Amino acid sequence: MTQKEKPLIPIVSKPEPSEYRNILRRPDQGGQIVQDRVREIIKRVEQGGDEALRALCLEIDGLVPDRFEISGEELRLAAADVDDELKMAIGRASENIRTFHRAQMPKSISVETMKGIHCRLRYTPIERVGLYIPGGTAPLLSTVLMTVIPAKLAGCREIIACTPPGPSPELLYTLGLFDIRVFSVGGAQAIAAMALGTESIPKVDKIFGPGNTWVTQAKMLLAGRGIAIDMPAGPSEVMVIADESAVPAFVAADLLSQAEHGPDSQVILLSDSMPFIREVQKELQSQIENLPRKEIAMESLKHGMAIHVCGVEQAVEISNYYGPEHLILAVTNPNETAEKIHNAGSVFLGNYSPESAGDYASGTNHTLPTGGATRAWSGITIHSFMKSITLQELTREGLMQLAPTLLSLSMAEQLDGHANAVLQRMKQIQ
Repeated sequence: MTQKEKPLIPIVSKPEPSEYRNILRRPDQGGQIVQDRVREIIKRVEQGGDEALRALCLEIDGLVPDRFEISGEELRLAAADVDDELKMAIGRASENIRTFHRAQMPKSISVETMKGIHCRLRYTPIERVGLYIPGGTAPLLSTVLMTVIPAKLAGCREIIACTPPGPSPELLYTLGLFDIRVFSVGGAQAIAAMALGTESIPKVDKIFGPGNTWVTQAKMLLAGRGIAIDMPAGPSEVMVIADESAVPAFVAADLLSQAEHGPDSQVILLSDSMPFIREVQKELQSQIENLPRKEIAMESLKHGMAIHVCGVEQAVEISNYYGPEHLILAVTNPNETAEKIHNAGSVFLGNYSPESAGDYASGTNHTLPTGGATRAWSGITIHSFMKSITLQELTREGLMQLAPTLLSLSMAEQLDGHANAVLQRMKQIQ
């Protein structure tokens, strides 16, 4: 087999469950070296504030902004450098995202659990939130929409956004559509600044947004210190389950759409048809030649694979084990198959639902857990920007009715003060 004919992603045939762990390894994210470096960055920002941020911007980005906060005037002026077609696309995407997230608005609950005992649940927005907007080789305009829109709908009082130095006019224009404060700082240092606060950047109550390995590691380390984060959202990944009803060209395009995100992204194809897998391999070879980000995609595909499974049932089993960020079900009965999926960030049903739709404009959110975190974490929703408060009110009669239960439980736990708080009231009532 010549180099040209060599498959871009290796093929694994009908693995046993005992092999899943070894086969489905995710790309190495730098391990202890990255963790130590990020810990150092956090410490420097915590101790040095803006001065440390400037030094880090110079070291990492080679660019230090005159001032960290980008003025509203600069955001507005960027509109002149953005073509009308893109402005319309941003408007349509915003409308769909707003429609889907507005429908998620939670409702307060009021229940009488016993006569005279009223329990309530109400929702309130998180006051100040910090959004990380990736820049660099792929400035994610869509992440602005995916984070700012639900934050606005939730009613967050103050919204802070950080994006790497040198943002594009398109990114500035998108940020300028909303009444938020924007700062020109990126990477782990931006996460540290929002989490801890500096002279220029306010300390926020919760941090949102995807990012690279450094950003994710910063979020996780700070979460360990009690800082609230949305989720572990690192390098992008997609898994495609396909049978013979799928279109090889579509599947190859979906795999490449994620591979171009970055060299640490991962793409996996699961199919019960070896001929189909071979057709997808041919399409990958053909389509990647026309990809401007070919070199990045080629690096990513080194972590990819095609798994020949015994059937869709095994594919579902593997998918639930892996817990992909994005899952495409290019199968005969996608809705039926979707009911068996328990671990996934966002699922795309059928041949005409490309992952790109969710990334940009279908309405669902593209900020999703990665690295297997879908086993316990969800993607961003409007609920992510809110918190709930419970309330309870007992009448005299309600307290007297519940008192025996309260006294029995508090005494069983040997917490006499709890019992006394009930007994004092009982004496007054009696």
